[in-house]
Amino acid sequence: MEKSKNVKIILTVILVIICPYASLIMWLFFSFSGFGKITVLLGLLVIPLAIPLIWIKKKKAYAIGYGAFLVCFAAFVVTKIGINIYNESITIDVAPSINVNEYLPFKEDSKIVKLRSESLDFENVPAEQLPIIDGAAAAFPVYSAFVNAVYPDTTELYDGVFEYNNTPGGYRLLAKKEIDIFIGAAPSEGQIAFAKENDTVFEYTQIGYEAFVFFVHKDNPIDSLTVEQIKGIYSGQITNWSQVGGKNEKIVAFQRNEGSGSQSMLVRFMGDTPIMEPTMQTSVGDMGGIIEEVADYKNKSNSMGFSFRFYVEGIIKNPDIKMIAIDGVAPTKENIQSGAYPIIAPVYAVTYEGNPNENVQKLIDWMLSDEGQYIIEQTGYVGIS
Repeated sequence: MEKSKNVKIILTVILVIICPYASLIMWLFFSFSGFGKITVLLGLLVIPLAIPLIWIKKKKAYAIGYGAFLVCFAAFVVTKIGINIYNESITIDVAPSINVNEYLPFKEDSKIVKLRSESLDFENVPAEQLPIIDGAAAAFPVYSAFVNAVYPDTTELYDGVFEYNNTPGGYRLLAKKEIDIFIGAAPSEGQIAFAKENDTVFEYTQIGYEAFVFFVHKDNPIDSLTVEQIKGIYSGQITNWSQVGGKNEKIVAFQRNEGSGSQSMLVRFMGDTPIMEPTMQTSVGDMGGIIEEVADYKNKSNSMGFSFRFYVEGIIKNPDIKMIAIDGVAPTKENIQSGAYPIIAPVYAVTYEGNPNENVQKLIDWMLSDEGQYIIEQTGYVGIS
């Protein structure tokens, strides 16, 4: 009898302690929504905690405590839902991700520029001699179109030749000489240092131009900022929109993770002006669980973000944000070509010194040809010719 009583006590303690803890862990580190989240909560929290009512003697006391807990938990859930609804009403998700399935080569419904080269053909080149190409998220439609134009039509994403590991991952692989060509913005100082640690020297071939842009909510009255004002915002010296002619609202200036193409561009743009330390809420990187939920690259009505023009205009296409002019000059294709827009970002094909694969240089030369430049222009970038 005593043993049975002890078992019931142990089971009760386990259910009361473990179930809420397990539920919290599931909530924080796994992605559930809708019916899935409700099922997890019922399965790990609501139902198990009611089981002790079967054997516990003081059912009334336990039921009151359990009821109070459920009321508090329901209040938490309702509050959480309310905050999510509010956030969705004032935020714009411009996370630096791309649905690569929309831009694959050799697919009829692909959004890439479709051109089969008449001057370069890798169709009969052995797989081990095909240049391994990788690149930034914003550049994926460009180099996917390159693959479509030159590579065998059996080439697929992640087949060892055509890769997508974004900027940090791509530069790391290039530094280790595990890929041949990276398409995107220039590397960060840290990425160059990592290459030197691996006895790798990067070589740069500019294949196009892009604009580095800043954006705000469409309802923000600010349409233009000066270079100095932007530097003031990202150094933390300008903290309120009223200081630059806007509303009396705190500026929330988002940043990207170190080593991303856009964050490296921000560092170059800021020059000798130190960049303020971001908070968890204003720093965006490859983080999972609750960190990703909190730190998603979202542009609230009083905040500011940055990216590359084509990524914002050609991939995100979010009607609720607007790119602002810099020194009164809008980031249009014409202003990039003429040099009037003040923050130009070269698009590079980055290789490494001493690569023995002769097809790498053939592909680079082709990117600079009329066909390669046509793809760059038609994708939405600005060619170099």
